[in-house]
Amino acid sequence: MGTISSSGSTIVTANYGRFRRRMTIGIVVLVLLLVGGGVGLGVVLGTDAGTGDVAVAVPDAVLPDLGEADPVLAALSADAPVPDPAVLEAALTPLVTGPPLGPGTTAQVVDVATGAVLYDRDAGAPLTPASTAKLLTATAALTTLDPAETFETRVVAGSVPGEVVLVGGGDPTLSRTEPSLTYPGAPTMADLATQVVAALPAGTPVTRIVVDSSLFSGPLTASGWGPGDAPSSYAAPITATAVDGARVSPGALARSGQPGLDAGAALADALGAPGAAVVLGQAPAGARTLGTVESAPVARLVEQALSQSDNVLAEVLARHVALSRGKPATFEGAARAVVAALDEAGLDVTGVTLADGSGLSREDVVTAELLTALVCGAADGSLGDAAGLLPGLPVAGYDGTLADRGDDDPATAPGTVRAKTGTLLGVNALAGTVVTADGRLLAFAVVADEATGSEVAAEAALDQFAATLAACGC
Repeated sequence: MGTISSSGSTIVTANYGRFRRRMTIGIVVLVLLLVGGGVGLGVVLGTDAGTGDVAVAVPDAVLPDLGEADPVLAALSADAPVPDPAVLEAALTPLVTGPPLGPGTTAQVVDVATGAVLYDRDAGAPLTPASTAKLLTATAALTTLDPAETFETRVVAGSVPGEVVLVGGGDPTLSRTEPSLTYPGAPTMADLATQVVAALPAGTPVTRIVVDSSLFSGPLTASGWGPGDAPSSYAAPITATAVDGARVSPGALARSGQPGLDAGAALADALGAPGAAVVLGQAPAGARTLGTVESAPVARLVEQALSQSDNVLAEVLARHVALSRGKPATFEGAARAVVAALDEAGLDVTGVTLADGSGLSREDVVTAELLTALVCGAADGSLGDAAGLLPGLPVAGYDGTLADRGDDDPATAPGTVRAKTGTLLGVNALAGTVVTADGRLLAFAVVADEATGSEVAAEAALDQFAATLAACGC
């Protein structure tokens, strides 16, 4: 027997499970009585079928008048004052031109409601964007693909008895654990293996697993990636078949140099055939499907790619944009497809060049003006489904790559700044939205690709830029 105490009252519970079932029945009946205009609250509301215990409503109970509920997330006021461009010029220029960010830093601030440019520092000049380039890939994915679309991984019968083929569908989130340690909502290898075992003739041993990654083609790493970039803690060779984001083990930081073979080995383990041979190859034409699993929707994958700045996931999304637009699923084809999708959406891509979809390549060239336009278009709804990139923007002091940044300024309310980070050696960028102290929503971007000081100092300058906007009652 136990007790549950609250505010001085005690409920004795001999069996909480029975209590919960009785309460559930009682609540349902009470709701029906209220909806139907019933007033007999002293009646029996329900019994437990197993014990016969009775739950009885309190006689003559009076329900309180709760009134109208205030919205948890109230809309921003359309009457909130717009910051004075002259004030922003005086406050932001010292940050943009200061030593931490180096020469040639570009920036722009736009009022989302009107589209008016409130601050501009060479925003049309193309610079290396680092991971803020993921905003381009995210926008292209959300506007080219159906945000509800999923990517399928299949297992089909091989060409000989005992052989199965793992056919990659470009979903790197497929998980070796249940649930995934990295990607909530990801499909699991255990689910896939269960289907395969059920589809095979009873007692058939699996002795060989072929991994088919032919959905993607071309080089496994992009032009402009360094020799130590893949594998590393932040990137891996990009293949159509992978598990756990191409990590060497579930939840690990290190990525693998052989994502396809790792996926095949994971299938072997899930099938209870750890000794099966694992090789790369292609599925036989017309092979019988033994099992399928599907990724989380594109909108969720975009959110995960942005929040954690996941290079592997961003590259895969770019490949799917290429496939959807009839381009080769290569780094080059994906890069061209992303830029074409943005151009088709009405964005100015003048001077923009991409070599990959993640921003890891130093050959990527993007303008602060475009980054601001992407964020502004997502925020004001003019880019349609691109609004889906907003939930993926890290929240300063709360989650993602801004979890430990922007939370030490008491003048900045939690959740005020939401932005995508970008960091390479000598490159620091930040692009997102901010709500001013007066309640005005702004879009902004700052890109510095000649930073000569420490990364900590550069990030502090970017955070101060955003905090200055947030504190603006100007």
